[in-house]
Amino acid sequence: MKGFWGKLLVINLDDQKCHYETISDEVLKNSLGGKGLGIHLLMERNPVGVDPLSSDNIFVIATGPATTTNVWGRNRFAVFSKSPATGGYGESYCGGNLAPKIKGCGFDAVILKGKASALVYLVIDENGVQFKDARMLRGKMTDEAEDHILENSPKGAGSMVIGPAGENLVACSAIKVERWRSLGRGGMGAVLGAKNVKGISFSGTKKNEVHDSGLLKKLGKIILEKGQQSPVTEKYQTLGTPMQVEVLNTRKAFPTRYWHKGYFEKWKNISSIYMQENFEIKSVACPPCFLRCTKRSKLKKGRHAGLEIEGPEFETIYAIGGLNELDSLEEVAWLNDLCDKLGIDTMSAGNLAGFVTEASLAGKIDFKMGYNEPDTMAKLFKMIAKREGIGDILARGIKVAEKEFDMQGKAIHVKGLEPGGFEPRVLKGMGLSFATSPRGACHLRGTFYKAELSGQIDPGQIKGKAKLHIDYEDRATLFDCMILCRFYRDFILWDELRMLVEGTTGLKFTKEELEVVANKITNQTREYNVREGLGSETDTLPERFLKEATEEGATLSESDLKIMIGEYNQIRKNL
Repeated sequence: MKGFWGKLLVINLDDQKCHYETISDEVLKNSLGGKGLGIHLLMERNPVGVDPLSSDNIFVIATGPATTTNVWGRNRFAVFSKSPATGGYGESYCGGNLAPKIKGCGFDAVILKGKASALVYLVIDENGVQFKDARMLRGKMTDEAEDHILENSPKGAGSMVIGPAGENLVACSAIKVERWRSLGRGGMGAVLGAKNVKGISFSGTKKNEVHDSGLLKKLGKIILEKGQQSPVTEKYQTLGTPMQVEVLNTRKAFPTRYWHKGYFEKWKNISSIYMQENFEIKSVACPPCFLRCTKRSKLKKGRHAGLEIEGPEFETIYAIGGLNELDSLEEVAWLNDLCDKLGIDTMSAGNLAGFVTEASLAGKIDFKMGYNEPDTMAKLFKMIAKREGIGDILARGIKVAEKEFDMQGKAIHVKGLEPGGFEPRVLKGMGLSFATSPRGACHLRGTFYKAELSGQIDPGQIKGKAKLHIDYEDRATLFDCMILCRFYRDFILWDELRMLVEGTTGLKFTKEELEVVANKITNQTREYNVREGLGSETDTLPERFLKEATEEGATLSESDLKIMIGEYNQIRKNL
Protein backbone atom coordinates (compact mmCIF):
# COMPACT_ATOMS: atom_id res chain seq x y z
CA MET A 1 0.00 0.00 0.00
CA LYS A 2 1.28 3.48 -0.85
CA GLY A 3 2.34 5.67 2.07
CA PHE A 4 3.86 2.66 3.84
CA TRP A 5 6.83 0.34 3.47
CA GLY A 6 4.76 -2.59 4.67
CA LYS A 7 7.71 -3.65 6.85
CA LEU A 8 8.25 -4.21 10.55
CA LEU A 9 11.72 -4.40 12.13
CA VAL A 10 11.84 -6.82 15.07
CA ILE A 11 14.87 -6.53 17.37
CA ASN A 12 15.57 -9.28 19.89
CA LEU A 13 17.83 -7.85 22.57
CA ASP A 14 18.37 -11.23 24.22
CA ASP A 15 20.57 -12.53 21.40
CA GLN A 16 21.22 -9.21 19.60
CA LYS A 17 19.58 -10.36 16.41
CA CYS A 18 16.93 -8.76 14.23
CA HIS A 19 14.69 -9.56 11.30
CA TYR A 20 12.08 -7.92 9.10
CA GLU A 21 8.44 -8.95 8.82
CA THR A 22 5.76 -7.98 6.33
CA ILE A 23 2.85 -5.86 7.54
CA SER A 24 -0.20 -6.79 5.48
CA ASP A 25 -2.24 -4.24 3.55
CA GLU A 26 -5.26 -5.32 5.59
CA VAL A 27 -3.54 -4.35 8.85
CA LEU A 28 -2.41 -1.03 7.36
CA LYS A 29 -5.89 -0.25 6.04
CA ASN A 30 -7.49 -0.91 9.41
CA SER A 31 -4.82 0.87 11.44
CA LEU A 32 -3.63 3.68 9.13
CA GLY A 33 -0.21 3.42 10.80
CA GLY A 34 1.03 5.28 13.87
CA LYS A 35 -1.31 4.82 16.80
CA GLY A 36 -3.49 2.29 15.00
CA LEU A 37 -0.47 0.14 14.20
CA GLY A 38 0.93 0.59 17.70
CA ILE A 39 -2.16 -0.67 19.49
CA HIS A 40 -2.53 -3.49 16.96
CA LEU A 41 0.97 -4.70 17.80
CA LEU A 42 0.42 -4.38 21.57
CA MET A 43 -2.83 -6.36 21.38
CA GLU A 44 -1.30 -9.01 19.15
CA ARG A 45 2.17 -9.44 20.64
CA ASN A 46 2.32 -8.24 24.23
CA PRO A 47 1.63 -11.04 26.74
CA VAL A 48 -1.52 -10.58 28.81
CA GLY A 49 -0.66 -9.32 32.27
CA VAL A 50 2.98 -8.67 31.43
CA ASP A 51 5.00 -6.68 33.97
CA PRO A 52 5.81 -3.32 32.33
CA LEU A 53 9.39 -3.59 33.57
CA SER A 54 9.96 -7.18 32.48
CA SER A 55 11.90 -8.18 29.38
CA ASP A 56 8.69 -9.59 27.89
CA ASN A 57 7.03 -6.16 27.60
CA ILE A 58 7.52 -5.04 24.00
CA PHE A 59 8.50 -1.49 23.04
CA VAL A 60 7.14 -0.19 19.73
CA ILE A 61 8.36 2.80 17.69
CA ALA A 62 6.05 3.82 14.85
CA THR A 63 5.68 6.44 12.15
CA GLY A 64 2.70 7.22 9.91
CA PRO A 65 1.90 7.54 6.20
CA ALA A 66 2.34 11.33 6.31
CA THR A 67 5.92 10.99 7.61
CA THR A 68 8.54 11.95 4.95
CA THR A 69 5.90 13.78 2.87
CA ASN A 70 5.73 17.57 2.62
CA VAL A 71 2.45 17.79 4.55
CA TRP A 72 2.46 20.52 7.18
CA GLY A 73 3.01 19.28 10.74
CA ARG A 74 4.03 15.74 9.83
CA ASN A 75 7.43 15.47 11.59
CA ARG A 76 6.28 13.30 14.48
CA PHE A 77 6.66 9.72 15.63
CA ALA A 78 5.31 7.67 18.52
CA VAL A 79 6.27 4.96 20.99
CA PHE A 80 3.95 2.38 22.54
CA SER A 81 4.27 -0.09 25.39
CA LYS A 82 2.60 -1.18 28.59
CA SER A 83 3.04 1.81 30.89
CA PRO A 84 5.06 1.51 34.11
CA ALA A 85 3.05 4.47 35.46
CA THR A 86 -0.41 3.01 34.94
CA GLY A 87 -0.01 -0.68 34.23
CA GLY A 88 -2.12 -0.14 31.11
CA TYR A 89 -1.93 1.27 27.62
CA GLY A 90 1.05 3.55 27.14
CA GLU A 91 1.83 5.92 24.29
CA SER A 92 3.92 9.04 23.77
CA TYR A 93 4.60 11.32 20.78
CA CYS A 94 7.47 13.57 19.78
CA GLY A 95 8.22 16.15 17.11
CA GLY A 96 11.46 17.59 15.78
CA ASN A 97 13.66 16.09 13.08
CA LEU A 98 13.88 12.43 14.06
CA ALA A 99 10.66 11.02 12.54
CA PRO A 100 11.75 11.07 8.86
CA LYS A 101 15.09 9.50 9.84
CA ILE A 102 13.20 6.61 11.43
CA LYS A 103 10.89 6.00 8.49
CA GLY A 104 13.76 6.67 6.12
CA CYS A 105 15.32 3.41 7.31
CA GLY A 106 12.68 1.56 5.28
CA PHE A 107 10.12 0.32 7.81
CA ASP A 108 6.88 1.54 9.40
CA ALA A 109 7.56 0.34 12.94
CA VAL A 110 10.17 -1.22 15.20
CA ILE A 111 9.60 -3.73 18.00
CA LEU A 112 12.15 -4.15 20.76
CA LYS A 113 11.75 -7.30 22.81
CA GLY A 114 13.87 -9.04 25.41
CA LYS A 115 16.71 -7.50 27.40
CA ALA A 116 20.37 -6.91 26.61
CA SER A 117 22.83 -8.61 28.96
CA ALA A 118 24.63 -5.27 29.49
CA LEU A 119 23.81 -1.63 28.73
CA VAL A 120 23.76 -1.01 24.95
CA TYR A 121 22.75 1.56 22.41
CA LEU A 122 21.46 0.74 18.93
CA VAL A 123 22.53 2.30 15.64
CA ILE A 124 19.86 1.75 13.00
CA ASP A 125 20.08 2.66 9.31
CA GLU A 126 18.81 1.38 5.96
CA ASN A 127 21.09 -1.68 6.20
CA GLY A 128 20.06 -2.91 9.63
CA VAL A 129 21.01 -2.66 13.30
CA GLN A 130 24.32 -2.38 15.14
CA PHE A 131 24.52 -3.14 18.87
CA LYS A 132 27.07 -0.98 20.67
CA ASP A 133 28.45 -1.14 24.19
CA ALA A 134 26.97 1.64 26.36
CA ARG A 135 28.42 0.69 29.72
CA MET A 136 30.54 3.86 29.70
CA LEU A 137 27.26 5.84 29.50
CA ARG A 138 25.70 4.37 32.65
CA GLY A 139 24.51 7.16 34.91
CA LYS A 140 25.20 9.83 32.29
CA MET A 141 22.78 12.69 31.78
CA THR A 142 20.74 12.68 28.58
CA ASP A 143 22.73 15.43 26.87
CA GLU A 144 26.03 13.60 27.42
CA ALA A 145 24.53 10.31 26.26
CA GLU A 146 23.08 11.89 23.12
CA ASP A 147 26.39 13.51 22.22
CA HIS A 148 28.24 10.20 22.55
CA ILE A 149 25.71 8.21 20.54
CA LEU A 150 25.57 10.74 17.69
CA GLU A 151 29.36 10.98 17.57
CA ASN A 152 29.40 7.22 16.98
CA SER A 153 26.54 7.11 14.48
CA PRO A 154 26.44 7.96 10.76
CA LYS A 155 26.57 11.64 9.87
CA GLY A 156 23.13 13.24 9.98
CA ALA A 157 21.68 10.71 12.42
CA GLY A 158 19.17 11.58 15.12
CA SER A 159 18.66 9.77 18.40
CA MET A 160 16.49 9.06 21.42
CA VAL A 161 18.12 8.52 24.81
CA ILE A 162 17.33 7.93 28.47
CA GLY A 163 18.93 9.45 31.55
CA PRO A 164 19.60 8.14 35.06
CA ALA A 165 15.84 8.03 35.76
CA GLY A 166 15.21 5.61 32.92
CA GLU A 167 18.13 3.41 33.90
CA ASN A 168 16.76 3.29 37.44
CA LEU A 169 13.29 2.32 36.19
CA VAL A 170 11.54 5.44 37.47
CA ALA A 171 7.83 5.32 36.59
CA CYS A 172 7.82 8.90 35.29
CA SER A 173 11.05 8.65 33.30
CA ALA A 174 11.13 10.21 29.85
CA ILE A 175 12.98 9.54 26.61
CA LYS A 176 14.78 12.62 25.30
CA VAL A 177 15.14 13.60 21.65
CA GLU A 178 17.31 16.43 20.29
CA ARG A 179 18.29 17.37 23.84
CA TRP A 180 15.05 19.15 24.77
CA ARG A 181 12.22 17.24 23.14
CA SER A 182 10.46 14.51 25.09
CA LEU A 183 8.62 11.26 24.88
CA GLY A 184 7.50 12.15 28.35
CA ARG A 185 4.28 10.56 29.49
CA GLY A 186 3.73 7.16 31.01
CA GLY A 187 7.29 6.15 31.88
CA MET A 188 8.48 5.03 28.46
CA GLY A 189 12.06 5.74 29.53
CA ALA A 190 11.77 3.04 32.18
CA VAL A 191 10.75 0.50 29.54
CA LEU A 192 14.00 1.16 27.64
CA GLY A 193 15.90 1.09 30.93
CA ALA A 194 14.40 -2.30 31.79
CA LYS A 195 15.70 -3.55 28.43
CA ASN A 196 19.20 -2.18 29.11
CA VAL A 197 18.94 0.22 26.17
CA LYS A 198 20.51 3.64 26.76
CA GLY A 199 19.54 5.01 23.38
CA ILE A 200 18.84 4.45 19.69
CA SER A 201 20.04 6.40 16.67
CA PHE A 202 18.40 6.44 13.23
CA SER A 203 19.86 7.71 9.98
CA GLY A 204 17.52 6.67 7.17
CA THR A 205 17.10 8.88 4.10
CA LYS A 206 14.74 6.79 1.98
CA LYS A 207 11.29 8.08 0.98
CA ASN A 208 8.41 5.78 0.18
CA GLU A 209 5.89 6.44 -2.58
CA VAL A 210 2.60 8.23 -1.97
CA HIS A 211 -0.57 7.68 -3.98
CA ASP A 212 -1.17 11.21 -5.24
CA SER A 213 1.49 13.89 -4.68
CA GLY A 214 -0.68 16.41 -6.55
CA LEU A 215 -3.52 15.95 -4.07
CA LEU A 216 -1.09 16.41 -1.17
CA LYS A 217 0.24 19.59 -2.76
CA LYS A 218 -3.33 20.88 -3.06
CA LEU A 219 -3.93 19.96 0.57
CA GLY A 220 -0.80 21.85 1.58
CA LYS A 221 -2.11 25.02 -0.04
CA ILE A 222 -5.46 24.67 1.76
CA ILE A 223 -3.77 24.22 5.13
CA LEU A 224 -1.41 27.14 4.57
CA GLU A 225 -4.24 29.43 3.51
CA LYS A 226 -6.21 28.51 6.64
CA GLY A 227 -3.15 29.13 8.75
CA GLN A 228 -2.50 32.53 7.22
CA GLN A 229 -6.08 33.59 7.97
CA SER A 230 -6.09 32.34 11.57
CA PRO A 231 -5.13 34.66 14.47
CA VAL A 232 -3.91 31.57 16.33
CA THR A 233 -0.96 31.24 13.96
CA GLU A 234 0.63 34.54 14.96
CA LYS A 235 0.15 33.73 18.65
CA TYR A 236 1.96 30.42 18.26
CA GLN A 237 4.72 32.07 16.25
CA THR A 238 5.17 34.86 18.78
CA LEU A 239 4.24 33.46 22.19
CA GLY A 240 4.14 29.69 21.84
CA THR A 241 2.30 27.46 24.30
CA PRO A 242 3.09 29.68 27.36
CA MET A 243 0.33 31.98 26.10
CA GLN A 244 -2.05 29.58 27.87
CA VAL A 245 -0.86 30.82 31.28
CA GLU A 246 -2.74 34.10 30.84
CA VAL A 247 -5.74 32.50 29.15
CA LEU A 248 -6.31 29.96 31.92
CA ASN A 249 -5.70 32.34 34.80
CA THR A 250 -8.25 34.69 33.25
CA ARG A 251 -10.74 31.81 33.30
CA LYS A 252 -9.71 30.70 36.83
CA ALA A 253 -8.75 27.34 35.30
CA PHE A 254 -4.96 27.37 35.90
CA PRO A 255 -4.14 24.54 38.36
CA THR A 256 -2.42 26.12 41.37
CA ARG A 257 -1.26 25.02 44.83
CA TYR A 258 -1.54 21.33 43.94
CA TRP A 259 -5.04 21.61 42.48
CA HIS A 260 -6.62 23.58 45.35
CA LYS A 261 -6.87 26.76 43.28
CA GLY A 262 -7.58 27.77 39.69
CA TYR A 263 -5.80 31.11 39.86
CA PHE A 264 -2.19 32.03 40.64
CA GLU A 265 -1.84 35.58 41.91
CA LYS A 266 1.70 35.82 40.53
CA TRP A 267 0.94 34.27 37.15
CA LYS A 268 2.43 37.23 35.27
CA ASN A 269 5.87 36.21 36.58
CA ILE A 270 5.62 32.89 34.69
CA SER A 271 3.70 34.09 31.63
CA SER A 272 4.57 34.31 27.94
CA ILE A 273 4.80 38.10 28.22
CA TYR A 274 7.41 37.79 30.98
CA MET A 275 9.25 35.26 28.85
CA GLN A 276 9.30 37.59 25.84
CA GLU A 277 10.52 40.55 27.89
CA ASN A 278 13.15 38.79 30.00
CA PHE A 279 14.50 35.87 27.96
CA GLU A 280 16.35 35.88 24.66
CA ILE A 281 13.88 34.08 22.41
CA LYS A 282 14.22 32.36 19.04
CA SER A 283 11.24 30.61 17.45
CA VAL A 284 12.00 27.08 16.24
CA ALA A 285 9.92 24.84 13.98
CA CYS A 286 9.62 21.11 13.36
CA PRO A 287 10.06 21.13 9.56
CA PRO A 288 7.85 21.59 7.67
CA CYS A 289 5.82 23.87 9.95
CA PHE A 290 4.71 27.48 9.75
CA LEU A 291 3.57 27.69 13.40
CA ARG A 292 7.11 27.76 14.87
CA CYS A 293 5.67 27.30 18.35
CA THR A 294 8.86 26.14 20.08
CA LYS A 295 10.82 28.89 21.81
CA ARG A 296 14.58 28.47 22.16
CA SER A 297 15.27 30.48 25.32
CA LYS A 298 18.37 31.96 26.93
CA LEU A 299 18.08 33.37 30.44
CA LYS A 300 19.43 36.89 30.71
CA LYS A 301 19.49 37.48 34.47
CA GLY A 302 19.49 35.87 37.89
CA ARG A 303 21.48 32.96 39.25
CA HIS A 304 20.80 30.88 36.12
CA ALA A 305 21.80 33.57 33.60
CA GLY A 306 23.13 32.04 30.40
CA LEU A 307 21.10 28.83 30.64
CA GLU A 308 19.67 27.77 27.26
CA ILE A 309 16.70 25.47 26.79
CA GLU A 310 13.80 24.90 24.43
CA GLY A 311 10.85 26.18 26.42
CA PRO A 312 9.64 26.09 29.04
CA GLU A 313 6.36 24.95 27.47
CA PHE A 314 2.98 25.60 29.06
CA GLU A 315 2.60 22.14 30.60
CA THR A 316 5.96 22.46 32.34
CA ILE A 317 5.11 25.96 33.56
CA TYR A 318 1.79 24.81 35.02
CA ALA A 319 3.21 21.68 36.69
CA ILE A 320 6.49 22.99 38.05
CA GLY A 321 5.30 26.59 38.42
CA GLY A 322 1.58 26.82 39.18
CA LEU A 323 1.12 23.63 41.17
CA ASN A 324 4.07 24.57 43.37
CA GLU A 325 3.33 28.32 43.46
CA LEU A 326 6.80 28.90 42.04
CA ASP A 327 6.76 32.54 40.97
CA SER A 328 9.98 32.72 38.92
CA LEU A 329 10.06 31.62 35.29
CA GLU A 330 13.86 31.47 35.54
CA GLU A 331 13.54 28.86 38.28
CA VAL A 332 10.95 26.94 36.25
CA ALA A 333 13.37 26.92 33.30
CA TRP A 334 16.22 25.70 35.52
CA LEU A 335 14.13 22.85 36.92
CA ASN A 336 12.92 22.07 33.39
CA ASP A 337 16.55 21.69 32.32
CA LEU A 338 17.36 19.51 35.33
CA CYS A 339 14.44 17.18 34.59
CA ASP A 340 15.46 16.96 30.93
CA LYS A 341 19.00 15.92 31.84
CA LEU A 342 17.85 13.41 34.45
CA GLY A 343 15.27 12.07 31.98
CA ILE A 344 12.15 12.84 34.01
CA ASP A 345 8.77 13.97 32.65
CA THR A 346 8.29 17.56 33.84
CA MET A 347 4.51 17.19 34.14
CA SER A 348 4.74 14.22 36.49
CA ALA A 349 7.69 15.79 38.31
CA GLY A 350 5.76 18.98 39.07
CA ASN A 351 2.73 17.03 40.22
CA LEU A 352 4.84 14.79 42.44
CA ALA A 353 6.48 17.84 43.99
CA GLY A 354 3.10 19.38 44.74
CA PHE A 355 1.93 16.12 46.29
CA VAL A 356 5.05 15.89 48.45
CA THR A 357 4.49 19.45 49.66
CA GLU A 358 0.92 18.59 50.58
CA ALA A 359 2.06 15.45 52.42
CA SER A 360 4.82 17.39 54.19
CA LEU A 361 2.49 20.15 55.36
CA ALA A 362 0.04 17.50 56.58
CA GLY A 363 2.77 15.86 58.65
CA LYS A 364 2.53 12.59 56.73
CA ILE A 365 6.22 12.41 55.78
CA ASP A 366 9.56 13.46 57.29
CA PHE A 367 10.77 15.21 54.13
CA LYS A 368 10.33 18.95 54.68
CA MET A 369 9.05 20.92 51.71
CA GLY A 370 6.83 23.95 51.16
CA TYR A 371 5.55 25.89 48.19
CA ASN A 372 7.86 28.10 46.12
CA GLU A 373 11.00 26.20 47.07
CA PRO A 374 12.94 25.54 43.85
CA ASP A 375 16.08 24.24 45.53
CA THR A 376 14.09 21.69 47.51
CA MET A 377 12.32 20.66 44.32
CA ALA A 378 15.68 20.16 42.61
CA LYS A 379 16.83 17.99 45.52
CA LEU A 380 13.62 15.96 45.26
CA PHE A 381 13.95 15.41 41.50
CA LYS A 382 17.50 14.13 41.94
CA MET A 383 16.33 11.79 44.69
CA ILE A 384 13.60 10.44 42.42
CA ALA A 385 16.03 9.85 39.54
CA LYS A 386 18.53 8.10 41.85
CA ARG A 387 15.81 6.36 43.90
CA GLU A 388 17.20 7.72 47.17
CA GLY A 389 15.13 8.10 50.34
CA ILE A 390 11.62 9.36 49.63
CA GLY A 391 12.60 9.40 45.96
CA ASP A 392 12.44 5.61 45.87
CA ILE A 393 8.77 5.70 46.80
CA LEU A 394 7.96 8.44 44.27
CA ALA A 395 9.94 6.59 41.61
CA ARG A 396 7.34 3.83 41.76
CA GLY A 397 4.61 6.27 40.75
CA ILE A 398 1.87 8.38 42.29
CA LYS A 399 -0.39 5.38 42.97
CA VAL A 400 2.27 3.81 45.18
CA ALA A 401 3.15 7.11 46.86
CA GLU A 402 -0.41 7.92 47.96
CA LYS A 403 -0.63 4.57 49.76
CA GLU A 404 2.83 4.80 51.30
CA PHE A 405 2.12 8.33 52.57
CA ASP A 406 -1.35 7.37 53.82
CA MET A 407 -2.78 10.03 51.52
CA GLN A 408 -5.44 8.04 49.66
CA GLY A 409 -7.87 10.34 47.91
CA LYS A 410 -5.44 13.27 48.01
CA ALA A 411 -3.22 12.34 45.06
CA ILE A 412 -4.33 13.80 41.73
CA HIS A 413 -4.15 11.24 38.93
CA VAL A 414 -6.25 8.98 36.73
CA LYS A 415 -5.05 5.40 36.38
CA GLY A 416 -1.66 6.55 37.70
CA LEU A 417 -1.00 9.41 35.27
CA GLU A 418 -1.18 13.01 36.46
CA PRO A 419 -3.37 15.49 34.50
CA GLY A 420 -2.45 18.19 32.02
CA GLY A 421 -2.80 21.81 33.11
CA PHE A 422 -6.54 22.42 32.73
CA GLU A 423 -8.85 22.66 35.74
CA PRO A 424 -11.74 20.18 35.12
CA ARG A 425 -14.03 21.81 37.67
CA VAL A 426 -14.10 24.83 35.33
CA LEU A 427 -13.65 23.10 31.97
CA LYS A 428 -16.06 20.23 32.48
CA GLY A 429 -15.22 18.60 29.16
CA MET A 430 -11.63 18.26 30.31
CA GLY A 431 -12.99 16.27 33.23
CA LEU A 432 -14.48 13.89 30.67
CA SER A 433 -11.15 13.82 28.80
CA PHE A 434 -9.12 13.02 31.89
CA ALA A 435 -11.53 10.32 33.06
CA THR A 436 -11.86 8.43 29.77
CA SER A 437 -8.35 8.74 28.30
CA PRO A 438 -6.86 5.23 28.08
CA ARG A 439 -3.37 6.41 28.99
CA GLY A 440 -4.51 8.25 32.14
CA ALA A 441 -5.41 11.88 32.81
CA CYS A 442 -4.37 13.11 29.37
CA HIS A 443 -5.19 16.53 27.87
CA LEU A 444 -3.92 15.64 24.38
CA ARG A 445 -6.09 12.71 23.35
CA GLY A 446 -8.73 15.21 22.27
CA THR A 447 -7.41 18.67 23.24
CA PHE A 448 -10.98 19.51 24.18
CA TYR A 449 -9.82 22.57 26.10
CA LYS A 450 -9.72 24.25 22.69
CA ALA A 451 -13.48 23.81 22.24
CA GLU A 452 -14.23 25.07 25.75
CA LEU A 453 -11.84 28.02 25.82
CA SER A 454 -12.72 29.23 22.32
CA GLY A 455 -16.46 29.40 23.00
CA GLN A 456 -17.35 26.55 20.65
CA ILE A 457 -19.17 24.97 23.57
CA ASP A 458 -20.06 26.20 27.07
CA PRO A 459 -17.40 24.94 29.54
CA GLY A 460 -20.14 24.33 32.11
CA GLN A 461 -22.39 22.28 29.80
CA ILE A 462 -22.91 18.66 30.82
CA LYS A 463 -25.58 17.00 28.68
CA GLY A 464 -24.71 16.70 25.01
CA LYS A 465 -21.04 17.51 25.53
CA ALA A 466 -19.79 14.00 24.78
CA LYS A 467 -20.78 14.22 21.10
CA LEU A 468 -18.47 17.13 20.33
CA HIS A 469 -15.80 15.64 22.57
CA ILE A 470 -15.80 12.45 20.52
CA ASP A 471 -15.53 14.47 17.30
CA TYR A 472 -12.37 16.09 18.67
CA GLU A 473 -11.04 12.79 19.96
CA ASP A 474 -11.66 10.95 16.70
CA ARG A 475 -9.83 13.58 14.67
CA ALA A 476 -6.98 13.48 17.20
CA THR A 477 -6.80 9.70 16.87
CA LEU A 478 -6.44 9.99 13.11
CA PHE A 479 -3.78 12.67 13.61
CA ASP A 480 -1.90 10.12 15.73
CA CYS A 481 -2.17 7.51 13.00
CA MET A 482 -0.91 9.71 10.18
CA ILE A 483 1.12 11.18 12.48
CA LEU A 484 0.43 14.96 12.71
CA CYS A 485 0.98 17.77 15.18
CA ARG A 486 -2.05 18.57 17.36
CA PHE A 487 -1.74 22.29 16.71
CA TYR A 488 -2.98 21.80 13.14
CA ARG A 489 -6.38 20.73 14.47
CA ASP A 490 -7.98 24.02 13.30
CA PHE A 491 -6.60 23.64 9.78
CA ILE A 492 -7.03 19.90 9.15
CA LEU A 493 -10.68 18.99 9.65
CA TRP A 494 -12.58 16.01 8.24
CA ASP A 495 -12.36 17.01 4.56
CA GLU A 496 -8.64 17.62 4.87
CA LEU A 497 -8.17 14.31 6.70
CA ARG A 498 -9.93 12.51 3.85
CA MET A 499 -7.61 14.21 1.35
CA LEU A 500 -4.57 13.30 3.43
CA VAL A 501 -5.49 9.62 3.72
CA GLU A 502 -6.27 9.38 0.02
CA GLY A 503 -3.21 11.34 -1.08
CA THR A 504 -0.81 9.22 0.96
CA THR A 505 -2.36 5.74 0.82
CA GLY A 506 -4.92 5.79 -1.99
CA LEU A 507 -7.66 4.75 0.41
CA LYS A 508 -10.90 6.66 -0.19
CA PHE A 509 -12.90 7.02 3.01
CA THR A 510 -16.03 9.01 3.72
CA LYS A 511 -16.11 11.01 6.93
CA GLU A 512 -18.38 8.37 8.46
CA GLU A 513 -15.97 5.59 7.51
CA LEU A 514 -13.04 7.49 9.05
CA GLU A 515 -15.08 7.92 12.23
CA VAL A 516 -15.54 4.14 12.36
CA VAL A 517 -11.78 3.60 11.96
CA ALA A 518 -10.99 6.11 14.72
CA ASN A 519 -13.63 4.64 17.01
CA LYS A 520 -12.25 1.14 16.52
CA ILE A 521 -8.73 2.27 17.40
CA THR A 522 -9.93 4.13 20.50
CA ASN A 523 -11.94 1.10 21.62
CA GLN A 524 -8.90 -1.12 21.10
CA THR A 525 -6.87 1.01 23.51
CA ARG A 526 -9.67 0.76 26.05
CA GLU A 527 -9.92 -3.00 25.50
CA TYR A 528 -6.19 -3.27 26.14
CA ASN A 529 -6.69 -1.60 29.51
CA VAL A 530 -9.54 -3.95 30.41
CA ARG A 531 -7.33 -6.88 29.43
CA GLU A 532 -4.64 -5.57 31.80
CA GLY A 533 -7.03 -5.01 34.71
CA LEU A 534 -7.99 -1.36 34.21
CA GLY A 535 -11.74 -1.62 33.72
CA SER A 536 -14.48 0.99 33.54
CA GLU A 537 -14.15 1.62 37.28
CA THR A 538 -10.88 3.46 36.50
CA ASP A 539 -12.69 5.89 34.19
CA THR A 540 -13.23 8.45 36.90
CA LEU A 541 -11.59 11.47 38.52
CA PRO A 542 -9.71 12.07 41.79
CA GLU A 543 -11.81 12.61 44.88
CA ARG A 544 -10.78 16.28 45.14
CA PHE A 545 -12.27 17.11 41.75
CA LEU A 546 -15.62 15.56 42.65
CA LYS A 547 -15.97 16.51 46.31
CA GLU A 548 -14.10 19.79 46.73
CA ALA A 549 -14.52 23.15 45.06
CA THR A 550 -11.57 25.21 43.91
CA GLU A 551 -10.86 28.18 46.16
CA GLU A 552 -12.62 30.28 43.51
CA GLY A 553 -15.77 28.14 43.88
CA ALA A 554 -15.72 25.91 40.77
CA THR A 555 -17.20 22.42 41.18
CA LEU A 556 -17.82 19.22 39.24
CA SER A 557 -20.25 16.73 40.74
CA GLU A 558 -19.91 12.98 40.48
CA SER A 559 -23.40 12.79 38.96
CA ASP A 560 -22.48 15.26 36.21
CA LEU A 561 -19.34 13.30 35.40
CA LYS A 562 -21.40 10.09 35.20
CA ILE A 563 -23.80 11.75 32.75
CA MET A 564 -20.94 12.76 30.46
CA ILE A 565 -19.24 9.36 30.68
CA GLY A 566 -22.57 7.57 30.07
CA GLU A 567 -23.20 9.59 26.91
CA TYR A 568 -19.60 9.07 25.82
CA ASN A 569 -19.79 5.28 26.22
CA GLN A 570 -23.13 5.09 24.44
CA ILE A 571 -21.85 6.96 21.40
CA ARG A 572 -18.64 4.91 21.30
CA LYS A 573 -20.70 1.71 21.49
CA ASN A 574 -22.96 2.72 18.60
CA LEU A 575 -20.39 4.13 16.17
